[in-house]
Amino acid sequence: MKTILIPTEDHDAMPAVLEAALLVARAFGSYMEGFPVRPLAAAYVTLEPVSGMAIAGADRGEAARAARTQFESFMQGHGVPEGAQEPAVLSYGWPRSEPADDSFIGSYGRVFDLIALGRPGPAPQDPRMAPLEAALFESGRPALIVPDKIPATLGRNILIAWNGSTEQAHTNAFAKPLLRRAETVTVLTVEGGSTPGPSGEEAAQQLRRNGIKASAVTVKLGTRTTGEVILHHAASIGCDLLVKSAYTQSRLRQMIFGGGTRHILANAAVPVFMAH
Repeated sequence: MKTILIPTEDHDAMPAVLEAALLVARAFGSYMEGFPVRPLAAAYVTLEPVSGMAIAGADRGEAARAARTQFESFMQGHGVPEGAQEPAVLSYGWPRSEPADDSFIGSYGRVFDLIALGRPGPAPQDPRMAPLEAALFESGRPALIVPDKIPATLGRNILIAWNGSTEQAHTNAFAKPLLRRAETVTVLTVEGGSTPGPSGEEAAQQLRRNGIKASAVTVKLGTRTTGEVILHHAASIGCDLLVKSAYTQSRLRQMIFGGGTRHILANAAVPVFMAH
């Protein structure tokens, strides 16, 4: 994970996003690139269907300058040098001064190893859903989704929400650099919350064969939803990173009925490593 893209805009989770990205970058000696992001022009006075947030127009130039100041002040304050060496070393860059819209995240993100964003929410100062959806469904790369709480550690104690799906297999593969560095990896299967596919123990065995310290556990669904069970177990074992695939159900069904992904996006208290 030598290259990390950080779409930067004014929301309450931005400090935590920068901290989480830096934790990953220090572990792998990564180049972090920021740029100012803005909503698509058509979205300025529309209502986002997931977050329910009304988006108003703003001074784009001022917002872009503020985003750059926040990004560069953070990097300089943490002793990260500016630069774009090849091969990458711990460094940062801000090559674009003009703001780009949400769709740019999906296209430009294809040439990065990881995209770091805030966890969406309904409040005006919460991150928006559109940047995350562009990252997940257009880039082909994983996203690191960070709540507004600044993480002390990231990737020491990892929980994998295994559901047997193709999407989760892809997500596990993307996460392997982090999984190899972890002290503990737990592969969680929720009874009644999986698609037909390999068991959690089979998934854990595949990881162990790759030199990853993984164990499997199965938890009953009971009266809770799959997402509630996953987050409860994550809290109970003190995990500092959740690895979860995005939208195993159709996105339309997620919008109507909810689902594990939707619940986790709304409520996760730890960073979530997610891919589609």
